[in-house]
Amino acid sequence: MAGGLALAATATPGTAAEPPAGRTLLVTHPAFAKHETGLGNPERPARMRVIDEALAGPDFAALRREEASLRNDVEAAILRAHTPVHLDRIRAAAANSVTYPVRLDADTIVSAGTWEAALRAVGAGMRAVDAVMDRGSGVANAFCQVRPPGHHAERERAMGFCVFNAVAIAALHAKARHGAERVAVVDFDVHHGNGTQAIFWSDHNLFYGSSHRMPWFPGTGAMAETGAGNIWNAPLEEGDGSGPFRTAWTGRILPALDAFRPDLILVSAGFDAHEGDPLGGLRLTDHDFAWVTSRIAEVAHRHCEGRIVSMLEGGYVLDALARLTAAHVRTLAASVA
Repeated sequence: MAGGLALAATATPGTAAEPPAGRTLLVTHPAFAKHETGLGNPERPARMRVIDEALAGPDFAALRREEASLRNDVEAAILRAHTPVHLDRIRAAAANSVTYPVRLDADTIVSAGTWEAALRAVGAGMRAVDAVMDRGSGVANAFCQVRPPGHHAERERAMGFCVFNAVAIAALHAKARHGAERVAVVDFDVHHGNGTQAIFWSDHNLFYGSSHRMPWFPGTGAMAETGAGNIWNAPLEEGDGSGPFRTAWTGRILPALDAFRPDLILVSAGFDAHEGDPLGGLRLTDHDFAWVTSRIAEVAHRHCEGRIVSMLEGGYVLDALARLTAAHVRTLAASVA
């Protein structure tokens, strides 16, 4: 467990007192940097390094910090969102990757460190949900700095850098373990979270709202895709910037989220809609990500005592990823300060 979780009662003479613990939890682990994806793959270990550096400054001294564990219940949780066939396929690929990486598709790699990283990513989301759902924990919201990402992973298919759909698994864990009746996932990654949409499709007590570029990978996310009336897509066009993005949220996603009245909000926090990201094609600014985080937090305060669990998805320009993640976490922390 990393430092910052416990609050020192008194300062040792001659030393500085620990900063008071805030209400925002950061969950991560060194294993996430050991998921190797090969030269040229933008979803690379350096993403973890730059976020580590960005969240090491004095602005983040009050974060509660924990390492993502290998939970005994993680495989059972995975099977709420994925089939046994999918779990066994990833397990077999991981076993075979000990000597040479296994390519699941053009983008998605299983290497020697992937199995541990993927299980810890799922465990991070579960732990964050446990913390925010426990009224006595002192934790109001959480950010999970994890990889591989998850929102493209479908019930029986890994794709788009994603192995297990950690955010969907976290949502289902909230329902199964904590009795949450209505759980929402909102997604501002530039790519549509086809996996989350597919897993949530027929359950009206699960909400999925997404802004994303369309047409673009993975080809889903039209407004007509509505599931059981619980799917709210807001597609954007290539080159769209702050205006269309904010309209998509204030005009479509946030009103639907308000009407849903969630017991918990999870966020697929992808930063690849930022201007200049090579996998994006949208023109969002740094301010847009802080803005959307604060708007989500407002809904969380109205309906679920500020309970938010955010999980890292995309974002591939390292300096921008560092800045935007820091802004996102800073906004989460400020919303419950």
